[in-house]
Amino acid sequence: MSGAGPEAGAGAVAPALSPEQFQRLAAYGERELVAAGDVLYATGDRRYDLFLIESAIVDVVRDATATEPEHVVYSRCPGDFTGELSMLTGQSVFLTARVRRPGTVVRVRAERFRAVLGEQVDIADVIVEAFSVRRRLIQHAAGSVLEIIGAPNSDRTRALVAFAARLLLPHLVLEADSIPAQALLAAHSLTEADFPAAIVSDRVLRRATPHDVAEAIGLAYDDSRHDVDLVVVGAGPAGLAAAVYGASEGLVTVVLDSGAAGGQAATSSRIENYLGFPSGISGEELTRLALVQALKFGAQLYAPCDVMALDATDPAGPVLSAADGTHLRARAAIIATGARYRRLPVPRLGEFEQLGQVRYSATDLDARDCVTQPVTVVGGANSAGQAALFLASRGSLVDLVVRGDSIRQSMSTYLARRLQAHPMVQVRTRTQVVGLTGDDELHGVVLRTTGAADREVQSHTLFCFIGADPDTDWLPGLQRDSHGFLLTGTRVDPGDPAAQTPVLPFQTSLPRVFAAGDVRAGSVKRVASAVGEGAGAVASVHLMLAQQRGATA
Repeated sequence: MSGAGPEAGAGAVAPALSPEQFQRLAAYGERELVAAGDVLYATGDRRYDLFLIESAIVDVVRDATATEPEHVVYSRCPGDFTGELSMLTGQSVFLTARVRRPGTVVRVRAERFRAVLGEQVDIADVIVEAFSVRRRLIQHAAGSVLEIIGAPNSDRTRALVAFAARLLLPHLVLEADSIPAQALLAAHSLTEADFPAAIVSDRVLRRATPHDVAEAIGLAYDDSRHDVDLVVVGAGPAGLAAAVYGASEGLVTVVLDSGAAGGQAATSSRIENYLGFPSGISGEELTRLALVQALKFGAQLYAPCDVMALDATDPAGPVLSAADGTHLRARAAIIATGARYRRLPVPRLGEFEQLGQVRYSATDLDARDCVTQPVTVVGGANSAGQAALFLASRGSLVDLVVRGDSIRQSMSTYLARRLQAHPMVQVRTRTQVVGLTGDDELHGVVLRTTGAADREVQSHTLFCFIGADPDTDWLPGLQRDSHGFLLTGTRVDPGDPAAQTPVLPFQTSLPRVFAAGDVRAGSVKRVASAVGEGAGAVASVHLMLAQQRGATA
């Protein structure tokens, strides 16, 4: 028996199990006879098992839709296995697995599959990488498993696309006036009033939101879940690191995020000073790798999930309440909510935000919308500098607007040097944006420079990177500094009757509640430090749980 070769149409060779690995994995399952036409799992299933193919052939098909016939995306042959990333993410099944040639398979049930990931490291590596290759293949060959139809300059449409991209959902974006979109609109009786519309398997979502899509694919949290060991609020670098270290060290871990994975880091076009990536890495790619890593160890992500309150009075652990009325209790909580983007105090900002011409990220998706167009970037920190260089590399003339006297005061030296040498970037110091111009779309921004008259510069899109405020308004019971950042460790006032003494590193003023990343007072506001804080917070959680066990022994 030999492992399967390249995935048909994937453009890359998927890793395969060796005969010895195949037999070792088969020990976790039960052998079954299957007949031609048997369905192993079907589109829309919320839970499914892994199947090892001994002598059968299984086709993985995209079901027929209102506008497309059924077609085979790829096939699984003897020596191979079924499944893709939805087995890790908990998303409902995108494709149907149907037996073409009868034979035998080995069913590894979902709970046993999780044991495999924890006990068989070499097998887990093969499976996770193969799942990732298959997800890319599904996006290429069956991208219509999630179809988004809407106006490209709509912030609601962009929110859906960003959500799908960050959660690795195979999706296809159709402009409303395109021929494929018009066919779908007719097939499902959709009108412009329904935009953005999303079609998920056989479900049609009108005026769809990320939360609607999450519910449709099984990513929304509900009260039927059992209590967990650790809940992480926020899926930025700190939260994802906490999820990786918590789940890998045996804690039943759940991550809740109001948007999608990655936080502000996911909006960075290029991170060049993150250890281990000498050529740099985009925030989106770093997020993708971290998310898959957390899922591999068994962490579960639910997004979007707006956590509105935390009750630390329950002796069994903190209880978190979501906006939809659901609750989750954990033995410990790590707050990694980061910060909210600050908005420029200029007239008509909201109007151009709605048109998608004021943005708070500079990803590939953003750059595609303004290639070769003049743009304005506001901010003097690394995020603004990275955005300016990235947009310039895509052919845009960039005005970088900075309030301070020099970008070297608040930006890494390597960035400042590149910006000042780049022919497509104009650095404007001691300058502020005071106005926006245009009728149905943004045409320019009005700049005010110290000692000079106001002037307008042409601009297709305004990118804002002027800092952020901590997302802590929902945590009134925790000690905060004057700016709203959470106090932890030695910064906690020991006079607070609710505080535990001594306070552990990353522990807030409440015993079972910890904080990591940008939301924490004294954090460095760098991706690498946020990752370290997420790991450190988990170490403190373990210490706290050990202390609790000792106190009750």
